[in-house]
This record gives sequence, structure tokens and C-alpha cells, in this order.
Amino acid sequence: MRPSLIIVLAVLGAVTAPAQAQIGKRVNLVANSPEDKAVQEINAATDPLKKLALIDKFLADYGKGDMAIVAYELYIAHYQAEKNPDKVQEYAEKLLGIDPDNLAAGVNLVRAAQEKGDTQKLFAAGERVAGILARYKASGPPEGADAASWEQKKATDLAEAKDNIQYVQYTLYAAAYQTRDPASKAALLERFAAAFPDSPYAINAQSLIAAGYQQAQNYPKMLEYAGKVLARDANNLGMLLLLADYFSERGEQLDKAEQYGKKALDLLAATKPEGVADDRWQKQVSLQKGLAWTALGQVYIQRKRDTQALEAFRTAAPLLKPDAVTYARNQYRMGFALLNLKRVAEARVALTEAASINSPYRALAQEKLKSLPAAAPAKKR
Repeated sequence: MRPSLIIVLAVLGAVTAPAQAQIGKRVNLVANSPEDKAVQEINAATDPLKKLALIDKFLADYGKGDMAIVAYELYIAHYQAEKNPDKVQEYAEKLLGIDPDNLAAGVNLVRAAQEKGDTQKLFAAGERVAGILARYKASGPPEGADAASWEQKKATDLAEAKDNIQYVQYTLYAAAYQTRDPASKAALLERFAAAFPDSPYAINAQSLIAAGYQQAQNYPKMLEYAGKVLARDANNLGMLLLLADYFSERGEQLDKAEQYGKKALDLLAATKPEGVADDRWQKQVSLQKGLAWTALGQVYIQRKRDTQALEAFRTAAPLLKPDAVTYARNQYRMGFALLNLKRVAEARVALTEAASINSPYRALAQEKLKSLPAAAPAKKR
């Protein structure tokens, strides 16, 4: 079993659904028309049952063509006020049936799924929102419209929809982030990153995808997403450490492992980011430096540079001590460096320490200790 690496992520905070956006068909009610008067009466009604009866009547009397959009929007608003997400979903689906690019309906599907705690429906709704946005961004001007003016209108509409878009993105990202099973978490984050590749959460999502696939031991997927992260952010510390650790452990691509480990140490020597408490930063930096040094030590031992490996493991040891698994692994590795240098007594000490820690390396260290020659008896004075 391989320990997961620590990746620093943005703090997840509470985000509520904003007011509705206006991408999709726009229906204008003629002032003082029968439809307009009916909507005014519905909006003025305070009794929920009376309001619903008036909406039913509006749909029956006027719910043809684009007026059906108005009717379904009235139903959605009513059932949102009644906190009935099932009905919100029902009428949002009906609205999308006649206006597939209605962003407000898509956002309401997301909101309803979030309220129900239905992750699968949440992601299905979020992907529909992503589709609506992609089609709108790619759309050309209506017949007779000026192309430049159309592009300006789209930019304005998307800017007005910014809060809705951020709400949808955050809601999907948070739902995936909070999923416990590593493989399921990675799969959801993969869907999120595919739907919203330009989201401010996308880089963290891809980092988490890589870490999730690492935990699930799906290493091809881990490597794929770690590579994507570094392609976008060559200084992503979490991915540099993950790949240095992975390649050094397997004795593969040792040049890259050494490059990534050294680059991580250079980045960790940089100034503390603003807004991060000193004690938290020091704990984070210490552990990450330890991970970089133990990866470099493993690179050196693979290259039979045992003196250099021993120095790296000794540097890593105090930094990793707060984390039992990575510390045990470091001591186990140090034991081999010492054995290669014919320093059996010191190797026994390092392996004994690894064997004393409850980690996946305990049994490995115990087995190696059994193969060592018996310690020389202490001399009598």
C-alpha cells in the first residue's frame, strides 16, 4: 500500500444559489394583456393553494407556445418557495423540453438535486448546464444581426450569469470533494473537469483526480491527470511530489523523479503565501520537504549512490516523523542504504524503528531483520 500525498487545496466554503440568469428564450408579456394581468394576479396571491390554482389556470388558458415557458417558470418559483425539490425537478425538465438552452432551468435542476443530496442527478444537471453554456458561447448571430454586437451581447449575458455559473461549478466540485471512496471521487472530479475545464476549481480538481486514482491504485489514470496538471501549472507542488514519489518507488524515469524532487525543494524554499498562518505553513513545508528528500533518496539508492541516498534519508527523517507511514517507509529505505554500505548495526537500528511503527512497512522491515546476521554480543567489561 502506498501512502497518499498531502495536496493543499482551496478551502471549501458555503455557496448559495444566486438569482437566475437569462440565457435561453426570452418571453415578453405585453403590458395589460390578459397574460400579463394573470401573472400579476399570481404574483399577488399569498395563499399557496390559491397561487397554485391560478398557475394551473394560466397554463390551461395561455400555455401554448412560448407562454408555456412562463407557466413552467411560475411552477418552478412556486415549488421552490414550498421547498419541494421533486416538483422543481419535474417542471425544470418540462421547461428544458421546450427550451433546451434555458440556463435558469438547468441551474434549478442543480439546485433541486443539491437539496435532495442526489449526487448522480446533481452531476447530470451540471453537465446539462455546461452544455447550455458551450452551445451559447459557440452560437452565431441571429439572421440580420451584427456579428460584433452579437459577441458583445453574449459577453454581457455570460457576465450576468457569472454567479449562477460559479454556483453550479462550486456545487459539483464540493460534492465530488466530499465523496469518500477514492475511485468514485476521482470519477466525479473527472466529470467535473471535463464539463468545466476553464473553472477556477479545475486545477484543484485535476490534482484531486490524480490523488484519488493513486489511492485507488489506478496508476495509468493517476499519471494521465498528474501530467495534465503539470501541463497547466509546471510548479504544482502536489503533482511534483506525487510523481517524484511514484517514479522513485518503481525505479522508473529516474531523471524525472530527481528533477521533480529537486524542483519541489526549490519551490518550498520560496516565500510563504499570504494569508497562511506561520505554524500551518511550517508543518506543511516540513512534511513536503520530507517527501521530496525521501523520493530523492530512493532515486539515489536505485542508482547505487548509497552515500548520497543515506544523507537524503537522514535529512527526511525528522521532517517526516509526524506522519507515521511516510516516516516508517523512510526508515525502511534507510536500512537498505546502510546495508549497501556494509553498516549492518546501523541498518538494524533503522529497520527496527520501521518495524516498531504500525504501517504497511512493519512486516517488510520485520522480514528483512530476520535475514540479517545475528548482532555481536556486547563485550563484557
